Amino acid sequence: MSDLKWEFYQDPGNNWRWRAISSNGRIVAASSEGFSSRQNAVNNARFSGYTGT
Repeated sequence: MSDLKWEFYQDPGNNWRWRAISSNGRIVAASSEGFSSRQNAVNNARFSGYTGT
């Protein structure tokens, strides 16, 4: 899973979400809910393997 690109973004409702994208461009994991802050989204992504800051 180390070859994944992690994206953190705001959805149309201004909630923060994350997704993990494989090297072939496919989304392989994504948050199932929106978060009130980017940090909360990052903390949730860690449960799926995110190791960045």
